[in-house]
Amino acid sequence: DTGSQNERVVTEEEWLQKWETGNIGFHKEEGHPLLKKYLDVLLNGRSGLRIFFPLCGKAVEMKWLADMGHSVVGVEVSEQAVKEFFSEHSLPYCEEPVPEIPGAKMFQSTSGDISLYCCSIYDLSSSIVGKFDGVWDRGALVAVNPRDRQRYASLMISLVEKNSSYLLVTVSYDPNKHKGPPFYVPESEINSLFG
Repeated sequence: DTGSQNERVVTEEEWLQKWETGNIGFHKEEGHPLLKKYLDVLLNGRSGLRIFFPLCGKAVEMKWLADMGHSVVGVEVSEQAVKEFFSEHSLPYCEEPVPEIPGAKMFQSTSGDISLYCCSIYDLSSSIVGKFDGVWDRGALVAVNPRDRQRYASLMISLVEKNSSYLLVTVSYDPNKHKGPPFYVPESEINSLFG
């Protein structure tokens, strides 16, 4: 039972406000221990992968994986978060519009191994960003409004290659005691969303 969370809606403006006010308790300064623990599952013995970070914020793991020789692509609605990522890692970057998405921008490290799209995740498609060998979903599914989960899962499935790896972190708690986000997503729902 997901309690009253099913009706909860967090707007794009609320997410932008969190970044503007520094209310970003979801951001981790250190890499997530579960990515380190399950890195072999994500990479599956492969090198030079394209790895997707949905709702990436300024996740430090993006640089970590790029430094290992992988190509990292993220999407984030907050331009502030994207610019802070490049600034905090002293990474030079260029910025360009995304012709297929009105108002969207793509920020790319000058080395070319990190590309961050600043737009709604729902504006992306494989024709714009290509397909991925791996996904690190540390806080995206649990941040998506419950009513949008099916739309999110369908998009994610459309963005991955057949033999890709998808690492997903969720949280378990009594949803009647916290309105979210992060939202409680029961394992049964994850199975129905992703098969």
